Amino acid sequence: MKKKRGPSAYSDEFRREAVRLVESGKGDVVQVAKDLDVHPETLRIWCRTAARQGAGAATPSRVLLEEENRRLRKENERLKEERDILKKATAFFARDER
Repeated sequence: MKKKRGPSAYSDEFRREAVRLVESGKGDVVQVAKDLDVHPETLRIWCRTAARQGAGAATPSRVLLEEENRRLRKENERLKEERDILKKATAFFARDER
């Protein structure tokens, strides 16, 4: 019977490398777990955790998106005002030349 190991028995680097081996197709979870002397369910948990962290890191948070949206709306409004002013100025100067 194997000795139970605590949650800190494996370094973060070891866990990342184990997940990388599974994701790179070097073997399925059971085979990689057997090669590394890790319980397969432990490796599955590491893979799920890594997938959640990877997905969260890839997408910007909702707050950042809303902030950018507000900034872009404000800039858009300013540009529309500038466009309208330029239209009026163009019409004014075009009328003077006649």
